[in-house]
Amino acid sequence: MAGDGAANASNKLSSAENKPQNGGVVPPYMKAVSGSLGGMVEAGCLQPIDVIKTRLQLDRVAHYRGILHCGTTIAKTEGVRALWKGLTPFATHLTLKYTLRMGSNAVLQGAFSDSDTGKLSNTGRMMAGFGAGVLEALMIVTPFEVVKIRLQQQRGLAPELLKYKGPIHCATSIVREEGFLGLWAGAAPTVMRNGINQSVMFTAKNAFDGLLWKKHEGDGRTLLPWQSMISGFLAGTAGPICTGPFDVVKTRLMAQSRSAETGEFKYKGMFHALRTIFAEEGLLALWKGLIPRLMRIPPGQAIMWAVADQVTGLYERRYLRHAHA
Repeated sequence: MAGDGAANASNKLSSAENKPQNGGVVPPYMKAVSGSLGGMVEAGCLQPIDVIKTRLQLDRVAHYRGILHCGTTIAKTEGVRALWKGLTPFATHLTLKYTLRMGSNAVLQGAFSDSDTGKLSNTGRMMAGFGAGVLEALMIVTPFEVVKIRLQQQRGLAPELLKYKGPIHCATSIVREEGFLGLWAGAAPTVMRNGINQSVMFTAKNAFDGLLWKKHEGDGRTLLPWQSMISGFLAGTAGPICTGPFDVVKTRLMAQSRSAETGEFKYKGMFHALRTIFAEEGLLALWKGLIPRLMRIPPGQAIMWAVADQVTGLYERRYLRHAHA
């Protein structure tokens, strides 16, 4: 009997040790703060690549001969400032997107964690990432990218030649001409793109942190910025390749307006756009803009995670290390 009691006590102690201690995980609000700061830095650094990507995706007549030609042509014909077109909605959109992404992912990871051990499986991590991607696509990404793409596709800087005079004028014009749902043009491919991207990205980032640096969340350690950048860069490469067609379709749906002759849109929806682009331009057209996406997203993730990991690392050093002591 005494032996049974000792065994039960030992089992309870072991179970208690396996359970996460209070403060053993960075709270969602700190993840949200880290994401917002990372988003601000990323936007300022990488906006020109996003402008080039959008122009290439909208180029149906081979006006641009590649990334460098596109960038130099924009700078020569429209001025260097044109490479930062759409920066205001882009920076606002990135900041809000990363705030929601990091915060909601942390909440969902908590929901998918094992209630007894607190451990999160890879399946749970992927589901949490997909859910965070869907939320950001519907609540933030789609309306901001509609405005950003409409601004970026305009050529020139002379105000009298531009249909849209700025982000607010662009948004109100779309609502007036196309209805409120016009701001959610391309929502379906955006949901698919962002859901898959975040599912892959969060899972890969966690895997690379553990594989390369033996870093695990809540262990009180902080990666050096260059370590975070390597993990973030590698984690950001797979998503764009997998979701290229959704990104092209999203851009086409967001950029289109009603035909002056028929009053109709060229693309009726996600699947119709996929079929039409494939029929008219070939299979590779569905991956137009992939190289500038790879030039923007992995470096963007590297910059964002370098900032975010420092913010969460500061929290871990100050609060979680004492929890493990």
